[in-house]
Amino acid sequence: MNIYLDCIPCFLRQALDAARNIGDDPRLHEQMVREVLRLAADLDLDQPPPVVAQLIHRRLRELTGVDDPYRAAKDGFNRLALAMLPELRERVRRDRHPLLAATRAAVAANVIDLGAKSDLAIEHAREALLSACATEVHGDLEGFARRAREARDILYLADNAGEIVIDRLLIEELGPDRVTLVVRGKPVINDATMDDARAAGLHELVKVIDNGSDAPGTILDDCSAELRQRFRAADLIIAKGQGNFETLSGVDANLVFLFKVKCPVIARHTGLPLGLCVLRIGNDGVSRCAQHTGKAALATI
Repeated sequence: MNIYLDCIPCFLRQALDAARNIGDDPRLHEQMVREVLRLAADLDLDQPPPVVAQLIHRRLRELTGVDDPYRAAKDGFNRLALAMLPELRERVRRDRHPLLAATRAAVAANVIDLGAKSDLAIEHAREALLSACATEVHGDLEGFARRAREARDILYLADNAGEIVIDRLLIEELGPDRVTLVVRGKPVINDATMDDARAAGLHELVKVIDNGSDAPGTILDDCSAELRQRFRAADLIIAKGQGNFETLSGVDANLVFLFKVKCPVIARHTGLPLGLCVLRIGNDGVSRCAQHTGKAALATI
């Protein structure tokens, strides 16, 4: 999925929100806004939006020396999800179709996204998780279940902290021996890293690797050789969240996207309403995703 013009104000908002999240220095806030404005002037619109988000958050870490600006928020959402996990696991167990209930829960947990909503409250996330197993999901859940039963090698691309705890329910139903879980290589926004996988106990359940990248999505050219090899070899790739959808939605692979529609651009691109939880199988057929490393844009920020 390529950048829309409507993405540019969002980049500015995200940069300012992130700078304010780190501290109260107005000089830092102004510098980030000015640098993003300069970047926007020469932006390659054929790139997926997470390329720009990667550059913004990388620059912010450079300016502040803070390696993981969202660490405290990530820890809070992890604690919330871990506290709710036993109850949600019991709801999955009692459901007539546990795999589908776990899928609904995993999609609903995608609400925990501080890139899309920087002021997301713990209570709002709690409410979403309370009804997660019964969440209405738009898409072919039965088709997904069939593909999952047939797959021998499943690559699970995680998205956010907190959310990754709830992903455990779906991984347990898929069969952990068939699953490799992928997290981000370095901190970016509230995306899950190896620390979050360990907080969820997932390192004791499945093989966990990082993708070698600090983008809030999966830009294949920016990922490690191991990730690319596993991506090519997988029978089924489950990609969580908008960032993974934006970067992989035109890629020819055995993909299933699980995400919540959280912005008007995604709503327009998919033809689906805001707030909807979505399961989408395979190539979306809407736009071919450009797999860029973002090196050309990096010189401008």
